[in-house]
Parts: sequence; C-alpha cells; structure tokens
Amino acid sequence: MVAGLLFLALAYLAVGQAAVNRSSAQTAADAAALAAAQKTRDQLAGLWMAHVRDPAKWQAIFAGDGGGNFCLRADRLAGLNGATEHCAPDGPLSYVVEATTIKGVGHSVVPGTEDMRSTAHATAVIEPLCTPPPAEGAVGDELPALTCKDHKVWHPKPDDSTSLPKPEDLFDVHLADSPAHDQ
Repeated sequence: MVAGLLFLALAYLAVGQAAVNRSSAQTAADAAALAAAQKTRDQLAGLWMAHVRDPAKWQAIFAGDGGGNFCLRADRLAGLNGATEHCAPDGPLSYVVEATTIKGVGHSVVPGTEDMRSTAHATAVIEPLCTPPPAEGAVGDELPALTCKDHKVWHPKPDDSTSLPKPEDLFDVHLADSPAHDQ
C-alpha cells in the first residue's frame, strides 16, 4: 500500500512537471508575440509622427502599412524564456508565434517522457485606437483632428511634441485567443 501511494505521489509529480513545462512554453510564446507586436506598434507610431504633416498617409499607417516584420525580436524573447519559436506575421497588424521549450519534462516515473517538450501558440494583435480623417480633412496649413478610442481627440501640432500622442495612444497591443491545439 505504501508503495502504491508513493507511486501515485510520483505520478502526480510527473504531471506537475509537465504542467510547469507547458506553462513555460506558453509564457515564451506570449512574450515573443507581444514583443514583435510592440516593436511594430512603435515603428508605426514613429511613422505616423514622421508623416504627421501629411494626413493623406495616415490611413495607410493605421492599416499597418510600413510596420515591418519583427520576428527577430520574438526569437530573442523566446530564447530568454527557454524556448525556440516559429514566428510569422499574420497580416500587417498581427503576429502568430509557436514556442517549444528547449528542456524536456525531465526524469519521472512515466517512461519515455524525459525528453518530451511542450509547445504553445500565441497571437498578438496591434489594434489601431484612432480613426484617421479622410485625406481631404485638412484645411490649409491646419492638420485635421485625430479621433481615438474613448472619444479622445488629438489636434496635432507638429512643432509642439506635447500635443502629439504616444505609441500607446495610437495603437493597443494585446494577445488574442489562440487555437486550442496546444500540447
């Protein structure tokens, strides 16, 4: 009976080890996807700042044009979290990452599980928080207002940096629901 209880305790420990390994994979996938998306958000915000005097380009920027591919950033973050990853842009405003732990589950009473690695998926989305006005919204030298979420209205004055929104005012970065095919 004691041997049976000991085996059961060790089996629970093995399940715990697998859960920790799975959690590490999910952390790596989430961090990697968010890192790539935040870098893209920052680039898009910088692009908007560079073209703030040209409202005709605002619509394309808020649609993700010129955002680049920052999967290299995702790779670095996955490595720091003990995983390898596969990252791919999913359109101009989204990244999909699959992370696999570098270390296996480890020794346990369950034969053949020592080298098993966990895999997890994450999708990070860059959501524009502002609606650019039509290009014909500019009147003379005055720039059109930029209306954002929660009815925040920015009146950009390029010569006054305090009147310009920050990247987090222009775009939100968050994780989206991932498919349930993680292991």
